[in-house]
Amino acid sequence: MNHTFDKVFSIILLTLSILFVFQATQISDSAYGSTVGPKIFPLCLGIILGLLSLQLFYESWKNAVKEQITGGPTTSSKISSTELKKFLIILGSALAYVFFLEKIGYMITTFLFLCISFQMMERSKLIYSIIIAAGFSLGVYYVFTGLLGGSLPSFPTF
Repeated sequence: MNHTFDKVFSIILLTLSILFVFQATQISDSAYGSTVGPKIFPLCLGIILGLLSLQLFYESWKNAVKEQITGGPTTSSKISSTELKKFLIILGSALAYVFFLEKIGYMITTFLFLCISFQMMERSKLIYSIIIAAGFSLGVYYVFTGLLGGSLPSFPTF
C-alpha cells in the first residue's frame, strides 16, 4: 500500500467533494413538480464522497504510523491478476450501467450491475446475489419514486 498516494488522493477527493457540494447548492429547485429537487442527489453524493475521503485519509495515516512502529508493511501491496480482472469487469459493468440506464431502465440495469458486482466479489452465492440485487433495486426505486416523489426510468419503453 502506498500511503502517500492514498493521502494525496484523499485530499484531492475531499477538494472535489467540496466543489461538488458547492455546485449542487447552485442548482435550481425542481421545475417538473417533483418533491425531490435535482440538487438532493448530487448534494448527498458530495457529502458521502467527502466523508469517505476523510476516512481514507485517516486510515492511510493510521496504517503509515503502524508501519513505522512495527518496522514494515502490515499487508502485501501486490495486486494479483484475478483482482485486476475483477476490477476491470466491475468497471466495465459500471460503464455499461451508465450507458444503458435510460435505455432499459433503472430496475433492470441496477439489478444486472449488482448481480455482476456481487458475483465478482463472491462467486459461490448466486441466489443471495440475486435476492439482494432484486431487493435493493426494488427498494430504492420504491423509496425514491413512491415515498420521495422523484422519477427514475423504470422499465424499457421499446
